[in-house]
Amino acid sequence: MTLIEELRAAVKGEVFGPGDPEYDVQRQAWFLLVDQRPAAVVHVTGTEDVQAAIRLARRHRLTVGAQPVGHGATQATGSEAMILLRTNALDSIDIADGVARVGAGVRWRDLNKALTGTGLTSLPGSSGDPSVVGYTLNGGVSWFGRKHGFAANHVRAFELVDAEGHHLRVTKDAFPDLFWALRGGGGEFGIVTAMEIELLPEPAIYGGRMMWYAEDARQLLRAFSEVTATAPDEFSLWAWLINMPDLEMVPPPMRGRWMVAIDSTYLGDGDEAEKLLAPIRAVADPLVDTVGEVPLDKVGEIAQEPEDPMPGVGKVVMLKEFGPATIDALLELALDRPQPSPLMLLEIRHVGGAFARPGAQESAVGTMDDPYFLLLGGMVMAPEHAPALHAEISTVVGGMAPWTGGLLPPTMAHGEPVEDVYPAATLQRLREIKNRVDPTNLIRGNRPLV
Repeated sequence: MTLIEELRAAVKGEVFGPGDPEYDVQRQAWFLLVDQRPAAVVHVTGTEDVQAAIRLARRHRLTVGAQPVGHGATQATGSEAMILLRTNALDSIDIADGVARVGAGVRWRDLNKALTGTGLTSLPGSSGDPSVVGYTLNGGVSWFGRKHGFAANHVRAFELVDAEGHHLRVTKDAFPDLFWALRGGGGEFGIVTAMEIELLPEPAIYGGRMMWYAEDARQLLRAFSEVTATAPDEFSLWAWLINMPDLEMVPPPMRGRWMVAIDSTYLGDGDEAEKLLAPIRAVADPLVDTVGEVPLDKVGEIAQEPEDPMPGVGKVVMLKEFGPATIDALLELALDRPQPSPLMLLEIRHVGGAFARPGAQESAVGTMDDPYFLLLGGMVMAPEHAPALHAEISTVVGGMAPWTGGLLPPTMAHGEPVEDVYPAATLQRLREIKNRVDPTNLIRGNRPLV
């Protein structure tokens, strides 16, 4: 029997191999430029399917990785020597006693919807599309993280299948080293099938998006800088420079122009939030203004991030500061130039707060010591466009070098070496645990440790 035939006989879910007509769709990563070509794609229906896939991988000397959607996929995953598990069907949500148990296929939009109206919240990110488990394994930078820290530090338990095929419940008391590693160390230690997370009381959420033409960019970014310098932890503020495409779907006044967007959430009273936003509003009246009370199930829509797979390229660097000199340099690099930029967006996200403070429980995610990060992104609609975009990203990152900070948070790393993500001592401990629980390196994540 072939590998595909063995898998189809061993699992309940659907199996696709390179010879199947649907294979190219089934193997697809969310970032379409990641050309993963696994030996097989298996849609698991439960723990038993995961165990069967791991047994067959061991027999055929293959590796195993998990992706519900494909967010975060890198060329490290989905090689010809891998069985790629799709965990979308593991979509159960159970909420009781201030804890949510979520299956590996649950997306943030699903959990936010389930929690809306309960008076409880978790720590959702900027998009409703990624899975709760994948986001949390890599740390989880939430809208509410300045107040509550990384999502990983709010995990109560993981359920996983290890490299030997054993089904484990991992907590701070049972398998404490593994529990430490899973909170921020990524998906290299086992195939997580479910996770229990501690929920938080949900105050009123006030926020939304404001947009202006880029002619006001310098004044708006300076107001953003001044507000974030003294912002309370309940307040999260993100600024964007957006290169609007010249397409019919874009409103004519914005079509083909650079725009500035400022997104916010405030955990508390709207009047207090408006006091914080006042210096930004004083620069100019926004062309778009969606700021107001935000139900939890709409939080993932504030930043208007795309949810369909896309041929995107992105890069994140930390910033030690974001003052007038930093702003002037960024605008000169991105906007004040004779030729159109291939970049589609630049995001400056204010972090700090609880992200910079160690969690109540030690974990691999550690702290994020720099107060801002800069994300640059663009689309490669044809292969010949790729060199110009990569060159532009390198130019902007190089020009921002005087203000570039330290290590990236794991959840924002995409293809960078692990040495750029974890402190040396953390990386050494992660590797020791990986070698102990998976000495043959059967389980593969998006960010290989060994």
